[in-house]
Amino acid sequence: MTPTWLNKVNWSEDGLVPAIAQDAASGRVLMVAWMNSEALQRTAETGEAVYWSRSRKKLWHKGEESGHIQKVREIRLDCDSDVILLQVEQQGGIACHTGRESCFFSKLENGKWQEIEAVLKNPDEIYKK
Repeated sequence: MTPTWLNKVNWSEDGLVPAIAQDAASGRVLMVAWMNSEALQRTAETGEAVYWSRSRKKLWHKGEESGHIQKVREIRLDCDSDVILLQVEQQGGIACHTGRESCFFSKLENGKWQEIEAVLKNPDEIYKK
């Protein structure tokens, strides 16, 4: 049975809502992903971030391959009920698949995108396939 609180979310036509992952301690935005109702419900039930992968068309438990799990401290809904904010404790200090703390490592400077943050761990070491 679907919890009634999920009905408050203003889902897109394809049944998704953007989800922002924010470091609960620093306030830094780590990443943006998508959730469907099952992902949001599992996140609330388990206390760990679960997203919907649009490219793979399946649920994605953050950290399932990398070990960089997001422990969820709070789940918030914005004023229009169409964006989820997850305040998380990022395990391993890496949220981005590039091996950086945040997915937002490129800054527009003088008309060009500059990578302003270092890779903390080589992605080949994170994703051993």
